[in-house]
Amino acid sequence: MKKLMIFLLLGFTLILCADIPEGYYDGTEGLNGEELKAALHNIIDDHVEYSYSDLRDFILKASDEDPDNSNNVILLYTGWSYPKSSFGGGASDWNREHTWAKSHGDFGNSAPCGTDAHHLRPTDTSVNSARGNLDFDNGGSPYTDGDGPTGCKRDSDSWEPRDEVKGDVARMIMYMAVRYEGDSGELDLEMADQVNSSPSGQPLHGKSSTLLAWHHQDPPSDFEMNRNDVVYGYQENRNPFIDHPEFVARIWEGVDTEETVVVPTISITAYPNPFNPNVTISYSLKNSSTEVSEMAIYNSKGQVVKNLAVTLSGDEGSANTVTWNGTDDSNSPVGTGVYFFVVKAGDEIATKKISLIK
Repeated sequence: MKKLMIFLLLGFTLILCADIPEGYYDGTEGLNGEELKAALHNIIDDHVEYSYSDLRDFILKASDEDPDNSNNVILLYTGWSYPKSSFGGGASDWNREHTWAKSHGDFGNSAPCGTDAHHLRPTDTSVNSARGNLDFDNGGSPYTDGDGPTGCKRDSDSWEPRDEVKGDVARMIMYMAVRYEGDSGELDLEMADQVNSSPSGQPLHGKSSTLLAWHHQDPPSDFEMNRNDVVYGYQENRNPFIDHPEFVARIWEGVDTEETVVVPTISITAYPNPFNPNVTISYSLKNSSTEVSEMAIYNSKGQVVKNLAVTLSGDEGSANTVTWNGTDDSNSPVGTGVYFFVVKAGDEIATKKISLIK
């Protein structure tokens, strides 16, 4: 049998854009699972530590600077651009958000966990408060701040960030789970596949299955890669899952993505309105031994919207295309929103985000 291995051109493009020091990831070749996790820990361990005040005074102002306005920072959960000078406790100020909630391990604002810039981000003060120490998961009601809609959702036990930073959040949590492994008297932080993951301050954060899905749905952006470079300039360590997104599958999903690193490419051939998008998805074959089990369109909640016919042809590297016309399985228009083209082959899953807009 043949297996569809979708070639992740986007992944390679992202890697080429990041400023990774030569030889930084030496020793990770051929490793998977716990061996790769341990090797990455040894690479990013023992970073240069800064104080909590340093994060406020200069690090976050540099790492999260608005690329269109050097006087501002971009806020994580909302995407709003705020003046760097507007740090404070007011409802319309920004402050420091521990993406890995500091109560999940009770590390407070102390180094190294509590001041690690790889997971500390500028956020709107009231939005930060609304997120609190909730785990990350899909669902809940849209959260509207006093300054307007945030693009986030919230319920009693979870927080869902806006689509544009779901992968960012996932990769920050994964970084923390690898950076902190309990050596040198530090905490051993781990992901948990549940919400309410830390009722008594356990060093756990969830929900891992959702975070893995978000990582695939939202690949590293230029902003995220630049941020990784800036933080490296201070701390002298990097987030490996921004530099090498395929490391995620090799550690937590049992997939050797050095041979199966993908994503399909998507070109919009016609876009008169959201009900006639004619989205053309291109993908290529790579020699393998497992058949494709699913090709479908998913919505942002992880639900199948449209099952597509599996169409494979040609030799290794041959181009294949499939077109989605913006309808669901009942042939009703789906309307605007974020969707995902998903291909499953054996244990491998490849995804590509599609945004239908007016």
